[in-house]
Amino acid sequence: MIKKLFSKYFELVFWIAALIALATCDPAQPSHFTLCPFKLLGISWCPGCGIGHAIAFLFKGEVAQSINAHWFGIPALGIIAWRIFTLSREAIRPRQLLFQ
Repeated sequence: MIKKLFSKYFELVFWIAALIALATCDPAQPSHFTLCPFKLLGISWCPGCGIGHAIAFLFKGEVAQSINAHWFGIPALGIIAWRIFTLSREAIRPRQLLFQ
């Protein structure tokens, strides 16, 4: 039962938790923990680095800083918000009868 619920709602919970984490972090902090596999391997360039900072700056209302961090931050936030909306809509949709 728990495994079924976990597999069904994992993505929805993941995206909501990720946005809450980005909304509560301080993107202007000079040193931060990273999950970037490129940075962890010692590679300095990564096409996605800065998107998290850009979204965090957006939550703080700093649009110019967001664009400076990564140009794709605004579209990424829109895409994630749309995905949360569609997953939520599917989760609360009335269930059809099991035996039809």
